[in-house]
Amino acid sequence: MVARRALIVDRFAPEAKALRRHFEGRFDDPRGTRGDRFVWDLWNVPGQYTALRTPAYLYFPKKLYDAFHQRLVWWGRRTLGCHDVSPPWMSCYVNGCEQRLHGDLPHGHWAFVFSLTPWERRTFRGGETLLLRDDVLDFWSGFQSVREQEEPELLEAIEPRFNRLTVFDPRIPHAVRRVDGSMDPREGRLVIHGWFVQPRPFIEGPVTVSELTERVDELSAAIGAWDGVDAAGFCSFRLEVTAAGSVRRLALLSNTLRPRDQRLVTSIARLVRAWRFKRRSRPSRITLPLVFDRA
Repeated sequence: MVARRALIVDRFAPEAKALRRHFEGRFDDPRGTRGDRFVWDLWNVPGQYTALRTPAYLYFPKKLYDAFHQRLVWWGRRTLGCHDVSPPWMSCYVNGCEQRLHGDLPHGHWAFVFSLTPWERRTFRGGETLLLRDDVLDFWSGFQSVREQEEPELLEAIEPRFNRLTVFDPRIPHAVRRVDGSMDPREGRLVIHGWFVQPRPFIEGPVTVSELTERVDELSAAIGAWDGVDAAGFCSFRLEVTAAGSVRRLALLSNTLRPRDQRLVTSIARLVRAWRFKRRSRPSRITLPLVFDRA
């Protein structure tokens, strides 16, 4: 599946249940005064953001959190071509918490939300991640006077189901629907979130960085010579290189370029399929991210 607007991965991390247990354990005694209870910041920007938040990487036992973090990082390298993630936050949404529509610029090329919310037994209303639909972002090009225009036609709602990783293009205006329910943190929307950052090629196998750099430089020069390239967005490919040095298989992994820029993706794929590398003892697999920015 090609990630375009958003990509959802259910049952993402085996560590999810242990992370949830640790969170709930801190609130077992509502009258408790242990120091680890006093780590939450009430983030409130009136009319825009309200949530409880804390650095996720400091909240959990190091061994447990590191296992989850490495899983997330390696997924981003292999799937998106992003080398790392920003320091993740954990946010808890109790009654009245929300995020109103906004875009994340220039934090990272993909945003992620990993849910530790026991969605099936929730007692609150709201909490979905909301993404403005493409039809709204390009509203007039496909406008029909008789077409219904209510919230489901304007906003895509993604439920934060337990152990679900949601990845989306952070340039899209997005929000978190207001949570109405309990003030008990254990009954709220709980997510770990951040951005995939540092896009650069990721090599698994004997192909060298210097050899790949030569191919990428040639590709950049070719794109720069093409007329009319005014793209904005991100795309990534996975290519399998045979031991003989040819590209055996090429797959588009992610693509946030606009519809009018899709010919560019096709042209890039044609050039990459023609790449040749030195003969090696075994095959290689490469994740190749390409970023197109406009100031």
